Amino acid sequence: MEMNHFFDYQETVNDNGIFLTFSGLFTQEFIIKLGDALKSKLSIFSVDRSLELKVFSLVVEQSQNIIFYSAEKSVQISEQHENMGVGTITVGFKDNHFFVFCGNRIANQKVDKLRQKLTLLQKMNKDELKEYYKAQRRITPDTESKGAGLGFIEMARKVSQTIEFDFFKLDEQYSYFSIKAVI
Repeated sequence: MEMNHFFDYQETVNDNGIFLTFSGLFTQEFIIKLGDALKSKLSIFSVDRSLELKVFSLVVEQSQNIIFYSAEKSVQISEQHENMGVGTITVGFKDNHFFVFCGNRIANQKVDKLRQKLTLLQKMNKDELKEYYKAQRRITPDTESKGAGLGFIEMARKVSQTIEFDFFKLDEQYSYFSIKAVI
């Protein structure tokens, strides 16, 4: 980015209600620091504890998705930082709602399966999501899953609007996956 465009970038950030953004290497240790920064930023809004926890949990869930599923990995620095991924996360407040926006590269062969999973969640109401969550907890996680495979379901249960997502094909090997959750 050229120096003279940085002001335009700042104006775009401000106009879109963004108050926290990071792009780069994510580790578990970084998520803790990101959580501290988020807590400080949310204190400005004087939100109740329940809403603060929802925003915080969405940031943690999306950050962990970057660590676990980003196709872009940085060179392993040490065994201490074995789990890391590269991506971008943005948190903001606009139109009386908080939003968490996240993106990272994924392998093209994973796009269809992820699209199907998220499209299914988009079609469910709160009661259906609750029942689906209970059913999925009893199922053995997918072999490719780094957790229990419940993250997107939990996310869909917490939001006030339907989760939005998109895939942008970068080349024959990778696509850029982005997801937005609004509370």
